[in-house]
Amino acid sequence: MVDDITRQEVEAVVNAANSTLLGGGGVDGAIHAAGGPAILEECRAIRRTKYSAGLPTGAAVITTAGNLRASYVIHTVGPVYGQHNGREAELLAACYRNSLRLAASHLLKSIAFPAISTGAFAYPSSEAAAVSSEAIAEFLATDEHLTEVRLVFFQSHDATVFLEYQHFD
Repeated sequence: MVDDITRQEVEAVVNAANSTLLGGGGVDGAIHAAGGPAILEECRAIRRTKYSAGLPTGAAVITTAGNLRASYVIHTVGPVYGQHNGREAELLAACYRNSLRLAASHLLKSIAFPAISTGAFAYPSSEAAAVSSEAIAEFLATDEHLTEVRLVFFQSHDATVFLEYQHFD
């Protein structure tokens, strides 16, 4: 769907975060801005107590959603394309799997994803569509908790590319 991820009425929205967890541009900046200071406060606590060097690429953590319609934000750090020695697809898939695992462990039923790493991190949308759709389908084949997984694109072109290259069929 083409929409603003900050307006999704789901239990969790996924933030395409940077490793600092302190906000940034794109989806990350929009989620922090719309969600308000409670998200940043919890992200700072995570940095102090668990990930002092920053959230590793592919990992995921959960915080409040603050003022968003969702109840939670799941933050994950996607790979910067071309900077992970050929492990980009593995790391991108881990973003989706770890986010879904975290949602399921909190017994959430609905989640919305942006197109992780396809903006400032330059992951080609066509490749990201294949990787993300395979990771989601693989997870859902064995999960009994999640009933709705949304893919939310900011621009219609991104949704069109995803539909062309996805592997859900």
